[in-house]
Amino acid sequence: MIYLKRAYEKRGTRKVTGIRIHRAACFAAAMLGCFGAFGYSADAVSSANEPKVSITPRTRPPAREELQTRSPNIRVDTTLVLINVTVTTPLNQVVTGLDKDHFRLFEDKIEQTVLQFSSEDSALSVGLVFDVSGSMGAKLQKARQAAAQFFKTANPEDEFFLIQFSDRPQLANAFTSATEEIQNRLAFTNAKGRTALLDALYLAMDHMKKARNPRKAILVLSDGGDNSSRYTQSEIKNLVREADVQVYAIGIFEPVAHRGRTAEELAGPGLLQELAEQTGGRHFPVENVNELPDVAAKIGIELRNQYVLGYTPTNQVKDGKYRRVRVQLVQPRGLPPLRAAYRTGYYAPSH
Repeated sequence: MIYLKRAYEKRGTRKVTGIRIHRAACFAAAMLGCFGAFGYSADAVSSANEPKVSITPRTRPPAREELQTRSPNIRVDTTLVLINVTVTTPLNQVVTGLDKDHFRLFEDKIEQTVLQFSSEDSALSVGLVFDVSGSMGAKLQKARQAAAQFFKTANPEDEFFLIQFSDRPQLANAFTSATEEIQNRLAFTNAKGRTALLDALYLAMDHMKKARNPRKAILVLSDGGDNSSRYTQSEIKNLVREADVQVYAIGIFEPVAHRGRTAEELAGPGLLQELAEQTGGRHFPVENVNELPDVAAKIGIELRNQYVLGYTPTNQVKDGKYRRVRVQLVQPRGLPPLRAAYRTGYYAPSH
């Protein structure tokens, strides 16, 4: 049985015509589309502004030189590559209940054999990258509420860390399973300074190396582009591309007609979208701050309803090259055309 699930509020559930549906923490379908085709196949994820109906699970800043010399942080050893996949309908509903036979997986256009398959809610390591620059002043309270809603979707085995950033990033709370510690930190946050988003992402990727769980994600809450970082966009894009970390971003933006600030801030939506898409994550642009808690809850639900496909590459050459991955869905009967969001590649190990 394949289920369609709505994002929930306060974990309440009800049953409608045999389909288990969580009461929605989702925002209106009228939001403008934000997902481009960067790095995505024809199965790429649909627009985030469509109402996202989540689904009940079936059964359950360091020197730049370091950026050039570090080893790729990817979840791949000599025999196994793991790819996280989110499956959605055209209405942006998250679909669970699929089997391994519903997936075909290709590396550099060569089909691979899926050896491991999971759709269970496994433990997560998550970094919250939280903007406290001056322009966030009036938005901080709703942003804190969004973080609280996201934490409500957590499991006891999860761990979280907090990075706050304005002129520069700060590791405000290292990995912990006590989400109240992070919320207490956020409660005393003041907004000031500029926006060093790229430096904050670097620091988050670096701290993520200490994660104990194999599934990793970063949630960015920011209201603009970068205007204060030492790292460049190209450096961070390469870093994110190499890391086995899904990036989810909530961009709190002014309406397009009123975005009259710096070029960096004008580029904020595109930057967040590109970083999220190449990791198989999502970018959710928000113009009404009252929507922030529901959007954050939706992201938490989505992270709980992903498939993990594991395969041993037929290409065993340790050349350190980038391998492109494509996931193709085998359409189940009785459902609308489904789409898959997933990481579009990884770096092979090198000698």
